[in-house]
Amino acid sequence: MLPLNEHLLNQVLLIAYQAGNHLQRFYQQHIDVQIKEDNTPVTEADLFVSQFLTEKLTALFPQTPVLSEENCHIPFEERQTWKEYWLIDPLDGTQQFINRTDQFSVLITLVRKNKPVLSIIHAPILSLTYYAMADFGAFKKQGEQVKKLGKNTVDFNRTSSFPTLRIAVGATTSQEKVRSMLSKDFAYEFVVLGSSSLKGALVAEGEVDCYVRLGQTGEWDTAGSEVLLNETNGQIFDSHFAPLTYNRRETLINPNFVMVADKSVNWDSIFQFN
Repeated sequence: MLPLNEHLLNQVLLIAYQAGNHLQRFYQQHIDVQIKEDNTPVTEADLFVSQFLTEKLTALFPQTPVLSEENCHIPFEERQTWKEYWLIDPLDGTQQFINRTDQFSVLITLVRKNKPVLSIIHAPILSLTYYAMADFGAFKKQGEQVKKLGKNTVDFNRTSSFPTLRIAVGATTSQEKVRSMLSKDFAYEFVVLGSSSLKGALVAEGEVDCYVRLGQTGEWDTAGSEVLLNETNGQIFDSHFAPLTYNRRETLINPNFVMVADKSVNWDSIFQFN
């Protein structure tokens, strides 16, 4: 097993920054877009950075397998024997990359015994990096400024009479569907942002109270945010209020989920999925 320490973290941060430089280079030029079997877009940037990350991580850590969104057809019979592995998304927010919103990131997560334990979310155009390691804390680096993220507590008394819940979503079109699942005892304010991991980071930072995702994501989309949330008093749960799993099923596709900033809140009184 790899030692969870600052040396390991710094080695992987360097790889993430190099991958971000490659994404910036692709971002400056015209790129071809293809549609995958699952009807989502993929670009040459996704494929190039996937190969780059896989080669770099394998060269440094030859005993640790790499599972990438762009190379995820490894049989479960093989995957389930892994004690730890790197889980990567070379370009989280491919559609944002194509639409030139700047809201995309490189994701690298170390998963050990089916639990994410180290993660990096690097958004190169925004000069923004979040990173976390189990029992080490979660950090935000903006430019050259680094700050440790504190433990979140959600205060529903921010407004005197009618508490407002701040919810991150991926698109304005999903607001009504999300609203239909919410308790009528709150007011709701929606924040629209691309890149699943950047929305998760907003939750970990306490900028929003939760992030709701109704629709298809992969385990690589949530693993990085999960480490950040674990270090900041947050959590992720599905529509049955159960935790998400990693490499425990044939499929790598997540169910619908909610990321919350403060796990001590009685969220099942707010979200009424049924």
